[in-house]
Formats: sequence, C-alpha cells, structure tokens
Amino acid sequence: MPLFNKEELEKILGIKISNADLYLSAFTHRSYLNENRSFNLPHNERLEFLGDAVLELAATEYLYRNYPHPEGELTNFRSALVNYKILSDIAKRLGFEKFLLMSRGEAKDTGRARQVILANCIEAVIGAMYLDAGYQPSTNFIAKEILIELPEIIQAGSYMDAKSKLQEIIQEKRGITPTYGVISETGPDHNKVFVVGAMVGNEEVGRGTGPSKQEAELAAAQDALKQNRF
Repeated sequence: MPLFNKEELEKILGIKISNADLYLSAFTHRSYLNENRSFNLPHNERLEFLGDAVLELAATEYLYRNYPHPEGELTNFRSALVNYKILSDIAKRLGFEKFLLMSRGEAKDTGRARQVILANCIEAVIGAMYLDAGYQPSTNFIAKEILIELPEIIQAGSYMDAKSKLQEIIQEKRGITPTYGVISETGPDHNKVFVVGAMVGNEEVGRGTGPSKQEAELAAAQDALKQNRF
C-alpha cells in the first residue's frame, strides 16, 4: 500500500491517480532501498530525470510565449525558476516532505542535502504525473505551483546570480570575461569539497568553497563582488 494518502495527493496535484506505484517511487530516495531490501519499487532517480525534462520544456514554452526578452535573459529566468532552493521550498509548501522515504541517516539531515532531495522529489513527481496522466495535467501543475514564482523572481532580480553579475561588471570595466579555476578538491566522491578561484586575467579576485564546482564558482563570484577588488 502507498505510504501517502492517495486522496490527499490527488488534491495537491489536481489529478486522479491511476498508478499509485509511480508516485510511491517518486517519493523514494535511493538510501531507503539500502535499509529496506524487500521494497519492490525502484528509487526516484529515473523519474527525476524525466520530470526535469518535462519541467524544463514547460518553463521554456511558458517563457517563450509570455516574455519577449532576449534568449540570455530567458535562460536566466528559467535557471532561477528550477533552482533546487526554489523547488525545495515549493515541495515543502506542498507537504511532500512527510511523504519522503529515506534512510534513517538521510532523515536526520535537514540542511542542503534535504533541500536537494526535496527538489529532486518534486521533479520525480512531475515525471510520475507525465507517465500517469500525460503532459497537459503535468504542465497545469507546473503552472499552478512553480511558474507562479516567476514574477517575484524577476521583480527581485534574483534571476541574475553572482556569476552573471560579476561578468556584467567585469566586462563593463575591463572588457574581458572572468574565469574560474579549481584550487583544490578534497573528500570522498559522495561528500566532495571544492575550492574555486574567480579570476580576472591572471588576478584572483575571489575565492569560494562548495560541495560542487558550480556552487564553489558561485561562492567565488559572491566573494569577488564583496571584495570589489577589480
């Protein structure tokens, strides 16, 4: 039997569920299977892969039809919209956290790792909806619960991340584009720590640390903006 309430989930998603197992898989983190060998459904990573593509297409189509902006700005809008922090907040608002199936260790982590799990979960749910109900119900859900965040993102200017801001400033002041280089990489594969430098020419203008190269680059750009040494 599903560990979520079918009627409650149907109300959240705005659909009638035909294949409940798809949604149970969507809420199943791979760590849960390590502790529950008899669980007979797959974890959610394949559904997440599918849902990510459905979400990106729906967001791209919506932006194309409703915002007459250049491609670069539309890309920034979309990136901000599908950011794991935004998606994890939406998943929390919808109450998905209580449906998650995780290992006891993962259940104790309430920081960034939980945010990523929640963001992946909402993408997996979208993938399940696509398979169970089709593209249109999936895009209806995306429009109602995710795309509504877009006006606030644009108004706040949060679509332009630190790397974009730094690039804009450096190109205006120096006529060149900043680059990023990995200074060090430590830790096991599942818990890496990257240290990255933001470079303007041969000069390091900022340094940042993160669990991925992308996040370390963002932190380096933020540091460069804070230091303002360019």
